[in-house]
Amino acid sequence: MRNFQSLRFLALFKKMFLKFGIDYEAMQKILRVKLTMDERRVPTIFNDSRKKKDGNQFLKSLWIYGLYGLMLIPFIVLGDSYIFQMSIVFGMIMFILMTSMISDFSSVLLDVRDKNILQTKPIRGKTISAAKIVHVMIYMSFITGAFVTIPLLVSLFRHGIVFMFIFLAELLLVMLFVVVVTSLLYLFVLRFFDGERLKDIINYVQILLSIGVVIGYQLLIRSFGFVDLDITYTFSWWHLFIPPIWYGAPFELLLAHNVTNYTIIFTILAVCIPVLAIYCYARLMPSFERNLEKLMSDTRKRKKKGNRLDEMWARITCRRNEERVFFRFAALMMKQEREFKLKVYPALGMSLVFPFVFIFSELRERTFADISTGNMFLFIYFCNLMIPNIVHMLKFSGSYKGSWLFKATPIQQMSTAYSGTLKAFLVKLYVPILLVLSVVFTWIFTVRILPDLVAVLLAGIGQTLVTYKLINDEEYPFSKSFEFTQDAGGAKMLLLSLVTGVFVVGHLIATPFNYGIYVYIVLLLAVVLIGWRMVFPSKGSIGFARGSGS
Repeated sequence: MRNFQSLRFLALFKKMFLKFGIDYEAMQKILRVKLTMDERRVPTIFNDSRKKKDGNQFLKSLWIYGLYGLMLIPFIVLGDSYIFQMSIVFGMIMFILMTSMISDFSSVLLDVRDKNILQTKPIRGKTISAAKIVHVMIYMSFITGAFVTIPLLVSLFRHGIVFMFIFLAELLLVMLFVVVVTSLLYLFVLRFFDGERLKDIINYVQILLSIGVVIGYQLLIRSFGFVDLDITYTFSWWHLFIPPIWYGAPFELLLAHNVTNYTIIFTILAVCIPVLAIYCYARLMPSFERNLEKLMSDTRKRKKKGNRLDEMWARITCRRNEERVFFRFAALMMKQEREFKLKVYPALGMSLVFPFVFIFSELRERTFADISTGNMFLFIYFCNLMIPNIVHMLKFSGSYKGSWLFKATPIQQMSTAYSGTLKAFLVKLYVPILLVLSVVFTWIFTVRILPDLVAVLLAGIGQTLVTYKLINDEEYPFSKSFEFTQDAGGAKMLLLSLVTGVFVVGHLIATPFNYGIYVYIVLLLAVVLIGWRMVFPSKGSIGFARGSGS
């Protein structure tokens, strides 16, 4: 195993780890093994050499974060209100880090698979927990570096070297804050729940975290006043609970010499809260590892439940018995696959919140009555943005090794595999979210938008078909390891999300004409029916049988 550059850098902090009672040498060996395994992710179930890719696919996908990071440059370059500019910048950074932490790295913190190996060795639980945190921090550093490298260089030329050093120091504090506070939240949940209920609670907490990040970003924007393009800031006590403002204040204090009580308090919070969180986590590490064992237990009394609702929807939506089988299978996986829910549920939470975010933003300038008579109900299309990500996730499972059953089963109609799975996704995940949004939007915009909501539903089904057709790689659903979730590439997911805009444009074109929305609905219905028959033909077999075979 080679000596990673990240571990060489970590050696600079050896004394700090020893001070916390962590066996640095053992932690380094654990990290070296984990980082080596990250570069050798090739599951044995795939024998097709085309699927094998060298190197760490996560690192190869970081360029998309660099592209997103270009959004920070205008806030760094333009204006002279440091507290506003850098609060927005750190708000975006914390949004990216928190969503990545929740969706991609929570499974690392909550991983119990290596306990049987490590706990049989003379290694303290504190060292194991520290290895997990540092493992996550290494990858969070890569994400942060990709996201802010260009803005950081721009800040050097625009504001000077002092600005850049403050920026770097605060980036480290923000990463520590996001990782450790998330870990402490999981520790709190682990303390009071156990077994299967604990696994469900963790999913709910992640949804609430995702929603909280979005709401917090809106509160951040509303903390500042805009009058004739002049930005003003007036301190309020509740601003103490908005972390991005903490990290905007040191720039105002040290560079603009704005020595006020609130800038001093925010600066103290920016430094002390992450440090205090690290101290608390270090003291609670043994408790975290002990409580983590609850994830290995199942205290719930198992009762044989009849999935009558799933059976009903399977009969309504599926024409063939094989398709119904895959519908029920996919519905069960979406309900019980914990790692799938860790990846997908936060996106569902975002889909519920985003349509309302823009409506509430408009309330600053318009009345509720004005909004209810306009076309702002089209913001409901934001719930369709989740479709590419979730359809992509339908390929993965934590129990992917069991997919050999697909090859051993005499499946007569191969197209039924994904046809039933996509219908299960629409019925179990997409339609409930759209239904909740539709009820609230109908209350806001009245029943006049009911035809528009039907168009949104058909557009969602159409986008599901388009997404599947473009990302289908000739594999069965739930047959790949989650280690390969980065392989599709962020650029393709971004482009597939833009398909939502095509449907929005079509909706806008149809709206001004008399009965235009009804014509649009008929066209969408025809596209969906014809498209479904073309993508999933009723006779013959589709090509992914070849990819899943020997």
